[in-house]
Amino acid sequence: MNIYQHFRSEEREFIDHVLDWKDYVAKQYAPKLSDFLDPREQHILKTIIGEHGEIKYSFFGGTLGVERKRALLYPDYFKPAEEDFQITLFDIMYPQKFATIEHRQVLGTLMSLGLKRGKFGDILLDGSRVQFFSATEISSFIQSHIDSIGHAGVKLVDKPFEFALPVKESWKEITITVSSLRLDAVISSVFHLSRQKSLALIQQGIVKLNWTTIANPAFTCEEGDIISVRGFGRIKISQIEGQTKKEKWRIIVGQQK
Repeated sequence: MNIYQHFRSEEREFIDHVLDWKDYVAKQYAPKLSDFLDPREQHILKTIIGEHGEIKYSFFGGTLGVERKRALLYPDYFKPAEEDFQITLFDIMYPQKFATIEHRQVLGTLMSLGLKRGKFGDILLDGSRVQFFSATEISSFIQSHIDSIGHAGVKLVDKPFEFALPVKESWKEITITVSSLRLDAVISSVFHLSRQKSLALIQQGIVKLNWTTIANPAFTCEEGDIISVRGFGRIKISQIEGQTKKEKWRIIVGQQK
């Protein structure tokens, strides 16, 4: 069976990584840890590894409710613990009375270090408090290279997971029917827009699918996809139930409150 036919062509490289990880665990009979994966990548990994084989997997991102998580693949004898995921929680200390720090500023600063996005987990905000998760193997490097974010001087302090800020994002699940799984059709149905309006939003470059700007309105959506439309919100495709008698697609979508 050609496993690639079940996924998008641009996901082939990640599929190869998962197959390599699986092969490593099988041959070395030892666990293998991934970088932080987005929900779509987690879905691909779960599909490839399966639920009933000799290779097992677990996900952990630092606290409950986060989107980005590291995956641990392991043989059936292994019992994973939190420390096996090698995640560090950083609290960003800064003069809160004189400065503000936004999500985009934190991400921009982290990416400016030249590291892959996969080395960082979720960024958490609660009022003036800001935290983020990173891979432990780069935590010392981050601490020694970040002393400002935006216009604020900062100090990064690592904290135990029990001090993680609560994840406030919540999703309301709705079931919708769409004429097709095209990106513009899904956007139109969820946000109650005309196809012309959805097309215009995509052409304006304000639609992202799995954190990547996408300009193709005919792009086929799949389970695990997260779609964000600037000014309208985010949705995730939780489940594609199949076609109705009228050949429409019934899907379960999580809509961010």
